[in-house]
Amino acid sequence: MLGIKSDTKYKLQDIYLGHHQVTYKGVAAIKCPFDYLLYQMLIFDLQPDLILEIGTNKGGSTLYLADLLELNGRGMIHTVDIPSNEEDQLLQQHARIRVFKSGYKQYDTGLLVNAGTILVIEDGSHQYRDSMACLEKFGPFVTKDSYYIVEDGIVRELGMEKEFNGGPGKAISEYLQHHPEFIVDRRYCDFFGKNATFNTNGYLKKIS
Repeated sequence: MLGIKSDTKYKLQDIYLGHHQVTYKGVAAIKCPFDYLLYQMLIFDLQPDLILEIGTNKGGSTLYLADLLELNGRGMIHTVDIPSNEEDQLLQQHARIRVFKSGYKQYDTGLLVNAGTILVIEDGSHQYRDSMACLEKFGPFVTKDSYYIVEDGIVRELGMEKEFNGGPGKAISEYLQHHPEFIVDRRYCDFFGKNATFNTNGYLKKIS
């Protein structure tokens, strides 16, 4: 031993700051490393035909999800954001990505009919009203045994709940009270420890 002192101290705030620097193919992905890993497991197991992603930002996560679909040899991703968003141009070049720039309210759910296995990932404003509105609009289109993933419920643990009017966590809690067809899948939420995910209680599995 060289007498090097072990120092493994870190805090949730450190992970939060680091996740803002995560990139994929040089494009900002802004993804917690735990969830980054969990997504590839879930998508391989599920083999979705369509991923609906609410919230594109620069698109690093979109590219990552699309490449996972490419590895599966099947599936498309519809990524939805507001008109002012400036996503990376790499998204336009990927055969498995379609970009929609009119916001989630204007997205045509007719595109989800008969689309096969549908996975929804909501990573929008994180405001309670938007998370709830997305759950109500898109939850019915999630296919049985697939998932509706609500991202960034971690804002509560980060002390930012008031900023987001209760945020995703409040929306999840209220939605589940009236939608027994969904459960919180603890396999993913607790994979690295109790809610060791930025999607706190947010891996919702449709069971009926």
